Amino acid sequence: MHLTMKIEKNKTLLLSASDVQEIILNEGLDQVMDALIERLEKEIQNYSAEEIDIPMRSGFNYENPVTGLIEWMPLYHKGNDVVIKIVGYHPDNPSERNLPTIISSISAYCTKTGHLKGIIDGVLPTALRTGASSAVISKILAKKEAKILGLIGCGAQAITQLHALSRVFDFEKILIYDVDKSTLNSFAQRSAVLNLNIPIEATEIKEIVGRADILCTATSVDVGAGPLFNGVESQAHLHINAVGADFPGKVEIPLSFLQKSFVCPDFKSQALVEGECQQLDEKYIGPEWMEVIQNQQDYIKYRDKKTVFDSTGWALEDWVVMELFMDYAAKLGLGTEVELESISEDAKNPYEFMNEMPVETLVLREIEYLKK
Repeated sequence: MHLTMKIEKNKTLLLSASDVQEIILNEGLDQVMDALIERLEKEIQNYSAEEIDIPMRSGFNYENPVTGLIEWMPLYHKGNDVVIKIVGYHPDNPSERNLPTIISSISAYCTKTGHLKGIIDGVLPTALRTGASSAVISKILAKKEAKILGLIGCGAQAITQLHALSRVFDFEKILIYDVDKSTLNSFAQRSAVLNLNIPIEATEIKEIVGRADILCTATSVDVGAGPLFNGVESQAHLHINAVGADFPGKVEIPLSFLQKSFVCPDFKSQALVEGECQQLDEKYIGPEWMEVIQNQQDYIKYRDKKTVFDSTGWALEDWVVMELFMDYAAKLGLGTEVELESISEDAKNPYEFMNEMPVETLVLREIEYLKK
């Protein structure tokens, strides 16, 4: 079942957080991640701008009542569906409200009628697809023999980065750092569900940058407070998945490192505004990742050089992860169909539903209203 699936007229399929969790419990966490990595790579290899229109995301950044944003990430699969993810990003959520930094939902609309066909939790699927994206590009740009993974920022994204990358690399050590000591100290316990049996070492950023073969940065560094490191020697082949930059002025990787690296953005026009690429002249920016993934043999030469994946988020990832979970839902009989939209039997009469009510009831209600 894909998003072009036939759903009963007027019905919207709701896939809740508990449905998404039930899918993972039934199918297996590793199996879901493996399927997502495989499907994402395949869809990017087959991607054509003539068939799928993906504009830049847009939204609202604000400082009141708190620092945050709400934005939308649309995709139009021509002749099929429109998929839109709505994202809320509020960096104080974990510490102030015990909520995820990123809260989202993903919805699909029929382009024949405008009908909302389905809507699913976007929180867990977003974390999964972001990890899967790093795995897909790292398979090409990082050394195949990579043994040490570095994680700067040990929140929710770090768990799925570790999970996805561990599915395609045989790591021997994980180096971690987080400015929040409680987040740092709880990482081993939170990642234990992955059953990796890989030593985890908490250390300083300088040590991580110097020793890692692959580095993932997924922090909530403030606008203007970056980069996370500067003037630090790294392995000549260090590959970085830079996940955290998502605001104008928010960066994690130093300009000097970027200028010496092959920089691959997921969505160049977007990365120039709010990714690591906002620091760079365009001459320092390489091709977008769909070019790299579609022509892998032309880019594996960069495995021995410094490389950076500027990951700002691309709506195709959300389309892929929604399709995957909709397929699982169909297989397992999960989800709830609801008549969410008010659609009259007579399309030209929005009050048609009142014809089904006995006249006596309508009269009594009118009398009661007049008495008030």
